[in-house]
Amino acid sequence: MAHRVILHADMNNCYAAIECLHRPELSGFPVAVAGDPTERHGIILAKNTAAKALGVKTGEAIWQARRKCPELILVPPNFPLYARFSRLFRGILLSYTDMVEPFGIDEAWLDVSGSMGLWGDGQHIADDIRRRVREELGVTVSVGVSFNKVFAKMGSKLQKNDATMVISRENYKSVVWPLPAGQMIFLGRKTLPKLQRRGIDTIGDLAACSPEYLRGLLGKWGETLWSNANGLDDSPVALYDERSDIKSVSNSTTCPRDLVTREEVRLIVYVLSESVAERLRQYRLKGRVVAVSVRDKELCRFTRQCTLTRPTDLSGTIAAAALRLINAHWYWNTGIRSLGVRVSELQSGSIPLQIEVFNPEDERHEEALERTLDSLRARFGRYSVQRAIMLSDTELSGFDPAGETTINSVAFNSEVNRNAEKHRKCK
Repeated sequence: MAHRVILHADMNNCYAAIECLHRPELSGFPVAVAGDPTERHGIILAKNTAAKALGVKTGEAIWQARRKCPELILVPPNFPLYARFSRLFRGILLSYTDMVEPFGIDEAWLDVSGSMGLWGDGQHIADDIRRRVREELGVTVSVGVSFNKVFAKMGSKLQKNDATMVISRENYKSVVWPLPAGQMIFLGRKTLPKLQRRGIDTIGDLAACSPEYLRGLLGKWGETLWSNANGLDDSPVALYDERSDIKSVSNSTTCPRDLVTREEVRLIVYVLSESVAERLRQYRLKGRVVAVSVRDKELCRFTRQCTLTRPTDLSGTIAAAALRLINAHWYWNTGIRSLGVRVSELQSGSIPLQIEVFNPEDERHEEALERTLDSLRARFGRYSVQRAIMLSDTELSGFDPAGETTINSVAFNSEVNRNAEKHRKCK
């Protein structure tokens, strides 16, 4: 295996750090960026170091955080501001190499194997990145340095708050293997108990297992975890301007109130389906598989999907399939808290499709109509043209998910593409 030097740079407490930078009066206080509890989006999105020290955790409900930290200061998210910092952050990384692979808004891998003649070894580059981010952006970043992407990312997680952590071929067994198995990146919460029941408590235990045993226990992913634990990951860092293959397009929302009637569900499904369909057309894609995700007020969730007879980018077709799935699998014994719609198994929208001779309804008219609607909304605004159903309850339909559509791509270790849906609650 060729010698590689991989860095993983991760901005510390990104959202909260940026908010504190722009609001100096918050300095020294426990601060968290959170959704709006009045709209039932009341979760902690990010917290600063002071809040973390008091036990506040990302993803927990606001009431849980306030129980731990009554003096917690909450600020609403400002995603345009965070996106601006993300662009500046990536600009710094790109000054060292063009092999920069973002992994979310606040972290990225770099392959600096070919840059060390100019900038020094991996640790020197990591320290220089930390200095520049601190001086130029006013926030801090932790950097992991290793010979593969898995250990580089683990390094940035092990040393937080403006630190460099080197995990080398010489020290990874003493640094990584004693860690709890749950700290292995991409090892999910459902997988961990399966390992612990079999006495696999540390990453070293995981590495010591045979790949055949883990494959029998966890399927193909078990063998991948074994490979990662033994430092055998060889996945490349993509060039920054390489666009990964898009695997799915989705939208979901937490509703302002529980949905208790079919008409309310239908309204939300159409809002989400129109957003997904619009983005599919924007990327000139069509999909064959439609999936829905439903979560009730008790936070129990199920996902169902179906395959269409032909690929589509039409909101009406997507919504109809989604509604069929919900009607077939939801028993209405409790209200629906959140809904999601996803289209996958994508192909180019320019591929010719055989017209169905015996189908009197030709989709070409619907395609022309929806593209006309795209043009009208782009020119006169999102709400210039709407379906009549959306006017029946503007409290439910009055949100624009178009700019929040999730594009799920073939990312690092595509088998663990967790279809992380970007909820309207800004998860």
